Amino acid sequence: MPAPRRGTAVVVAAFVLQAVGLFIVTNIDDIIVLSLFFARGAGRSGTTAKITLGQYLGFGGILAAAVVVALGARSFLPETAVPYFGLIPLALGLRAAWQAWRGADDDDDDDDDERAAGKPISVLTVAAVTFANGGDNIGVYVPVFATVGTVGIVAYCVVFLTLIAGLVMAAKFVATRRPIAHRLERWEHVLFPLVLIGLGLVILVEGGAFGL
Repeated sequence: MPAPRRGTAVVVAAFVLQAVGLFIVTNIDDIIVLSLFFARGAGRSGTTAKITLGQYLGFGGILAAAVVVALGARSFLPETAVPYFGLIPLALGLRAAWQAWRGADDDDDDDDDERAAGKPISVLTVAAVTFANGGDNIGVYVPVFATVGTVGIVAYCVVFLTLIAGLVMAAKFVATRRPIAHRLERWEHVLFPLVLIGLGLVILVEGGAFGL
């Protein structure tokens, strides 16, 4: 009896190590986007909590989609639908660009107050951007989940969800380093929409959406 338990422990440990590596490879780019969210909400209470919750919601959606597809319900998420996730960050980026352009007409005092207090961060916006940016994640996770079995899927999901907090903290660390924070604060109103628009276009083009 002890041998099977040791064997199971070794298998789970292997899944954990593989999951850590896979998470880092597929989510390292999120640090940039999350850092911009932190810069956007700098000075406002609850920013970290909202970004963390939004990241968990968005990544939870990614995991749910990957698990469902891996278990055989491919009609739930047709492969051809994935590239159109790019419309989400594209629309959010265009909206942010419009707001930044419109805000340029405000008087300086209002602009200074807004910059000092930061801008409100929406949990759903963070979740939507995270999910939309997860099309590649889904494509990578599905074949992995389809081959590791139930124990492996559980191990991967537990590790991924645990590492989300570390990802958010890493983004916050980057965004709060004084030289980086200063530049992000200064250029956030330009970088934030540009990154979202660029992200949306990359997802659409690389996925061949609309025949691109």
